[in-house]
Amino acid sequence: MKARIFQKPKNAMQSGRAGTQRWFLEFAPAEARKADPLMGWAGSGDTQRQLRLGFATREEAVAYAEKNGIEAEVMPTPVRTLKIQAYADNFR
Repeated sequence: MKARIFQKPKNAMQSGRAGTQRWFLEFAPAEARKADPLMGWAGSGDTQRQLRLGFATREEAVAYAEKNGIEAEVMPTPVRTLKIQAYADNFR
């Protein structure tokens, strides 16, 4: 089983950072999605794709993956860069 460990990024449409401190373990898809012949919806028989585990720290997520024999890749958290400017700069 392959999985990735990551932190959810901040929503670009909101200023708050709620929920961005948790780490998640998400499994890689085992099979491709295919269209259902009757309804046309995309789906697959892969039930692990529906699972997302949340952890308080990165170390907890890595320890869980090692304990259960899950090959996990840790995605680094992108560095936050702030663009500091004055409100008056919008009118120049």
